[in-house]
Amino acid sequence: MKIFLDANILISVLNKEYPVFTYSSRVLSLADHKRFRVYTSPLCLAIAFYFAEKKTGNASARHRISLLAQKLYMTRMDSKTVTQVLENKMIHDLEDGMQYYSAIDSGCQCIVTENKSDFYFSKIEVLSSHDFLQHYLF
Repeated sequence: MKIFLDANILISVLNKEYPVFTYSSRVLSLADHKRFRVYTSPLCLAIAFYFAEKKTGNASARHRISLLAQKLYMTRMDSKTVTQVLENKMIHDLEDGMQYYSAIDSGCQCIVTENKSDFYFSKIEVLSSHDFLQHYLF
């Protein structure tokens, strides 16, 4: 199963933000499981780096992002992605739309995010980290 992790999932793991960390870290650990292919976008990594750097400094944030980049598959964002977002009148937030279409382009079956309402327009499943674990692992 291909799953897409939104930036807030990465941030909660990098910054150990409880109580979400308990669930988000378990979802992220699925990158080592053969049953799952865990994706994120370069934009999500950049957003996660920004927040990790504020908390832990540049060197630590770079190291953590490097580890994530080695474990996760990356989606692609290009002019097609931007065009798809701009043509979809239901999407009001460009960044969320770009995450969505990059996930779709990579064949992801669901998006894992702590802000499910950001993806109100999604045609694929959108789950919180807790809900994802409940639905697919327990």
